[in-house]
Amino acid sequence: MIAETICSAVSAAGLGIAAITAYRKRFLTATRIAAYSLVPIGLVLTGAVEWAVDTAFSLTAWIGFGLLGAAWLLFLTTRAVERRSGGTRKERKAARAAAERGAVAPNASAPSLGQGTTPAARPAAKKPKEAAGTGEDFSDIEAILKKHGI
Repeated sequence: MIAETICSAVSAAGLGIAAITAYRKRFLTATRIAAYSLVPIGLVLTGAVEWAVDTAFSLTAWIGFGLLGAAWLLFLTTRAVERRSGGTRKERKAARAAAERGAVAPNASAPSLGQGTTPAARPAAKKPKEAAGTGEDFSDIEAILKKHGI
């Protein structure tokens, strides 16, 4: 008797929190909270204590199984939507912050430093006498490195 009351209170509180979360436009999180809060009442309605006797013919047990199935489907749906949208909220926020400060993304490939495809994009070739002088000009390389934050 007391277990049913506690589980019902936990489920009601969880659904209230889910409603507040949905009001704040966090629908994936709200759906996940709703799924968690349906689990205790679903377990109570399955009649876990009197499982062997009442499960086959109890309407409330089948309703409980239905609620557990609904919670499971909600979990799967939120995972599928999360994967399609490009990761978790924390990952998207970190990627956005990295893009704003001009940092290179962790999964980005290294920039190509080879010669361009058009003759205008190619740097002028240095003569051997210039290279053998007192110092070589590395301003192009320094500019590229500064551009990429290295």
